[in-house]
Amino acid sequence: MPESKIAERSTVQIKDAPFELSLRPTAFDDFTGQPKVKERLQILVEAASQRKDTLAHLLLIGPPGLGKTTLANILAKAMGGNLKSTSGPVIEKAGDLAGLLTTLEEGDVLFIDEIHRLQKTIEEYLYPAMEDFKLDIIIDSGPNARSVRLNLPHFTLIGATTRSGLLSSPLLSRFGVPYRLDYYTAEDLQKVILRSARIMNADIEPEGAFEIARRSRGTPRIANNLLRITREYAQVRAGNRITKDASHAALTMWGIDEDGLDEMDKRLLETLLHKFDGGPVGIGSLAVAAAEEPGTIEEVYEPFLIQEGYLRRTPQGRVATELAYKKLGLKSKKTPDLFG
Repeated sequence: MPESKIAERSTVQIKDAPFELSLRPTAFDDFTGQPKVKERLQILVEAASQRKDTLAHLLLIGPPGLGKTTLANILAKAMGGNLKSTSGPVIEKAGDLAGLLTTLEEGDVLFIDEIHRLQKTIEEYLYPAMEDFKLDIIIDSGPNARSVRLNLPHFTLIGATTRSGLLSSPLLSRFGVPYRLDYYTAEDLQKVILRSARIMNADIEPEGAFEIARRSRGTPRIANNLLRITREYAQVRAGNRITKDASHAALTMWGIDEDGLDEMDKRLLETLLHKFDGGPVGIGSLAVAAAEEPGTIEEVYEPFLIQEGYLRRTPQGRVATELAYKKLGLKSKKTPDLFG
C-alpha cells in the first residue's frame, strides 16, 4: 500500500503542503491540545537546557494528523537545533541512514515518521547511534571489507508512529517512555480553527468555528482542511463570513455529516451491515467489498469509528454496533456474544 494513501489522507483530500505548513504552530505557547504530553515535553526541554545537554530520544504515538510532526519542529526549535525529517519507508539501505546521521550537527533533531516501517537491518545501525552516538559502516566488500566506526555528534531522534505494536522490542526499549497523542476535543479544535482563521485572514464567528470543529474527527489536520473549504464556500455563497449556517451548508455539501462521518465511513458501515449482516467479518473481506486497502481501513477509518462506537473489533472480525444501525436508519439486531 502506498505510504501517501495513509499519511496524507484526510476527510477532504487537500494536498497543499505550503498551506498546511503555514498553519503549524512553532512554539509550545501556540500549540493547542494534548496538555499532558505538552507539559511533559516542556519539562524535558527545560531540564535538558539547564544541563546544557541534548534532548533524550522520543517516540510519539498517535493517529495521523494529531501533531506529531508539529511537535518535532517545536522541540527542535526549543532546543536551538535544526530538524531533519524523513520517514521509515524512504530509508531503504544502511547508506541512506548513514547519510542522514553524518550530516547532523550537535543538538540537531532527526525526525523519522512512520518509524515502524523501518527495515530490521536498518534498525541495527540505529542502536549504536542512539546509545553511544557511533556509527559502524562497512567499506568495500568481499575479502577487502572492513568496518569503520564513526563518531556522531549528540543528536535527538524523534520517532513517530501510527502503529506502535509493529515496532520491534529492541527499538521500542531505546526510546524509554512513549508519548501518546489522543484525539482532540471539539473545544480544543475550535481554538485551532480560530487561530488558523486569523492566519488565513478569514472572517469567522466562534459558532462557525465550533460547527467545523465538531465535525473534524478530533483531528487538527482535518479541521484545517475543513476550514479551508468552508472559507471557499463562504466567499462564494455566504458574504465571505464563516457563520454557523455557512459552516453547516459547506460541510453538508462536501458530504461531512453532523457526526463527522464522510462518504467512505458510511460506505464501510453500509458494506458491513448490508453485505455481511453486521459481521463478524475479517478485515480482508471487508476491504475487498468496500474497495479499499486493508491498511487504510485499519489506520485511517477504524480508529474513529471504534472510538465513536460504530464498530467493534473482535477475535472473529469486525462487528457493527447498534449505533451503526441507528446511524444508517436500519433496524438493529441483537449482537451475539462473541466472547462466550
